[in-house]
Amino acid sequence: MKNFFNKNEETHPLTWRIKDLNSSIFIDEYENKKGYFALKFALKNLSPDEVISIIKSSKLKGRGGAGFFTGKKWDLMPKKKNILEDRYLICNADEMEPGTYKDRFLIEKLPHLLLEGIILSAYAIGASVSYIFLREEYVLSKILLEKSILEAKNKNYIGKNILNSGFNLKIFIHTGAGRYICGEETALINSIEGKRPNPRYKPPFPSHFGLWGKPTCVNNVETLANVPAIVLNGSSWYKNISNNDDTGTKLMGFSGKVKNPGLWEVPFGLTARELLEDYACGMKDGYSLKAWLPGGSSTGILTESYLDVSMDFNSINIIGSRLGTAISIAVDNSINIVSLLLNIEMFFSRESCGWCTPCREGLPWSIKILKDLVNKNGRLGDVEMLEKICKNLGIGKTFCSFAPGAVSPLYNGIKYFREEFDNGIDTNLPIYEKKVCGIQSNIFS
Repeated sequence: MKNFFNKNEETHPLTWRIKDLNSSIFIDEYENKKGYFALKFALKNLSPDEVISIIKSSKLKGRGGAGFFTGKKWDLMPKKKNILEDRYLICNADEMEPGTYKDRFLIEKLPHLLLEGIILSAYAIGASVSYIFLREEYVLSKILLEKSILEAKNKNYIGKNILNSGFNLKIFIHTGAGRYICGEETALINSIEGKRPNPRYKPPFPSHFGLWGKPTCVNNVETLANVPAIVLNGSSWYKNISNNDDTGTKLMGFSGKVKNPGLWEVPFGLTARELLEDYACGMKDGYSLKAWLPGGSSTGILTESYLDVSMDFNSINIIGSRLGTAISIAVDNSINIVSLLLNIEMFFSRESCGWCTPCREGLPWSIKILKDLVNKNGRLGDVEMLEKICKNLGIGKTFCSFAPGAVSPLYNGIKYFREEFDNGIDTNLPIYEKKVCGIQSNIFS
């Protein structure tokens, strides 16, 4: 079993400060462990453009699931026309992916690491106001963040003329209403504005027309938490932590019927098998691995034969899934895949905002068919209809990326476990044959 505490600041930039999993690290302990060193260094020695340049050079990718380059995202922000121009940084802490809790872990154990990342990022893009969009159910996270923000204000890390640099920043916590779609950045922005959280048309992108119509950057909690160490130690150091095209470390984990469920900070390039067998210690006695989802319920199901793939964005994409949050779910041999997918699709159908027809109508339709298959009442052609629904809810067919993610596990489930779907067909039911309807005489008066 891997020892969670066997780590140091060179190899574990996110978690090396944690020595006790039962307590949070507040201001005094954080400062004693090089906390706010990066902020002091940057405000004294680096211009905002130089901070952006360091992050671009580090090749830090967003940790929310999309994997877009963070420095490039910052660089897309238009240059400020004057010092008083409003622009915003939003920390996306609306962590609603089933089975995922990595952002909650960072918020509750290292709240000042997140705050330092927010302050540095806001300085880089020229934002004077930042919102932390927090999942409503994260009650303790909110309490700890409020305490930490107050501590940081008292030390002049937040507020006016931070550390006599002339840089001003306000940070507010905005709790969401508990909807998955708010993880989509434009739906999140609408929610902060008090509107229904439907995704917006893009373009314009938030970098030019975001919150209140002003330039806005939305970054994930784990992404922002990486920024202080990169600014303090440099991009070369960060890139050398991993032996992979994806740089740095990532919080990855495994849940399900494994002996040691949890999350760990590991370098990119680790294989899924290493994560499952060396960190999660393999499956519990009496169970075997049937399938796994690499990064949450919106990522395509994979079989055991893919366990030796590298846990990075590109490698997982190549085999037909997504890295997502990298908090993997093990599906054991006692679970029926059709029942599992029914559960997943019921969640996504409930969380759909209903804005576009394929998503609003397609997901409930898939549930009806999956229920029939689970109850052995499926008809011939039902599995083909599920495949058609997956195709019609795929990338480019819907308004946002919610629906493609929702049907991704279903598409792969049919691909790898077709027999379990076919077992739900009742061959004694009548077959609906295609027919061409003629014009009936009763349409005439």
